[in-house]
Amino acid sequence: MEVIELFEELLRFPTITPRECGSLNFIREYLPDYEALWFEKEGVRNLFLYRKFGEGDHLCFGGHIDVVPPGEGWESDPFQPRWEGEYIYGRGAQDMKSGVAASLQALKEVESFNGTLSLLITSDEEGEARWGTRYVLEELEPLGLIPDYAIVAEPTCESTFGDTIKIGRRGSINGVIEKIGVQGHAAYPEKAVNPIHKVAQVLPQMAGVDLDEGDEFFAPSKFVITDIRAGMEVTNVTPGTLKMMFNVRNNRKTTMEDVEAFVHSYFDGMNYSLKLTESARPFLTDPNSKVVRTIDRAIEEVTSIRPSHSTAGGTSDARFFAAHGVKTIEFGVINDRIHAPNERTTRGEVEGLCRVFKRTIELFSEGGR
Repeated sequence: MEVIELFEELLRFPTITPRECGSLNFIREYLPDYEALWFEKEGVRNLFLYRKFGEGDHLCFGGHIDVVPPGEGWESDPFQPRWEGEYIYGRGAQDMKSGVAASLQALKEVESFNGTLSLLITSDEEGEARWGTRYVLEELEPLGLIPDYAIVAEPTCESTFGDTIKIGRRGSINGVIEKIGVQGHAAYPEKAVNPIHKVAQVLPQMAGVDLDEGDEFFAPSKFVITDIRAGMEVTNVTPGTLKMMFNVRNNRKTTMEDVEAFVHSYFDGMNYSLKLTESARPFLTDPNSKVVRTIDRAIEEVTSIRPSHSTAGGTSDARFFAAHGVKTIEFGVINDRIHAPNERTTRGEVEGLCRVFKRTIELFSEGGR
């Protein structure tokens, strides 16, 4: 089976999070020479395949088989691959069954390697991501199977295949502020404490503000307000409470404690509560590390493009590898239709991605020279 035929097979599985619909059994059977470890918890099924060729580095390819719901607006069945010229349409075409297919085919065609190769596939990346890659790595650690390096095949390219890899990601801090006031009649504002009026006084100093200046790898951490609500949708009652939600995609210069201090500096003296949660921590893989240098070279050999190094975008399972000290990068097809109707990629990108991964494996085995 060639990589395109494999890709088509993966697209046919309706793997809406957290269902894997038998796709993991298919993947396991596709790599019969690899040892298989299954991890299942809270309805999430995960597969880790590995093969030890020698005593050198352990390189892992990571990915997810689950996809978001198709939604409306499709011109064809989202789980029946449709070709239109060079383009192939289907849910998960970019995010990220193309990456899974390329990784899987590259690993199948390996004949020798100076170390260990592995594949970690989850069905819980598009959901809460608690019982997917994060859980598997926690279970692999006492088994001594944490990889040295990881390549997560998320779609990373901007306009041309090969133009961008991710060498890190920003963190994500979510917050909920509840400002307590005193409900009252709109005709007697002096007898009430209107939380809307109080919060409105500080919003210009908070909304969209950079919390740091960023650095050469990361954009500034920005305070982004995502929701404000108060009142009972009537005109004659001032509300008793206001709830404001926000998100900070933070670099390594801003922490949860910094965000808390920022909020308090403007809400000090107000009657308010603050709840903060951290769904991801920022990480950066050294641009001079073996995995970055090697995939840079492989991409350039295959595409004649020297990729740029980015940390932009949302979160991915790469953060879980990084949390275990794994030097991790992301590389995949063009990212312009993920989660959208009529998601698509091209034959050339999928075949090119497979060639990049095969060459990366060869260079790793040669010592990254």
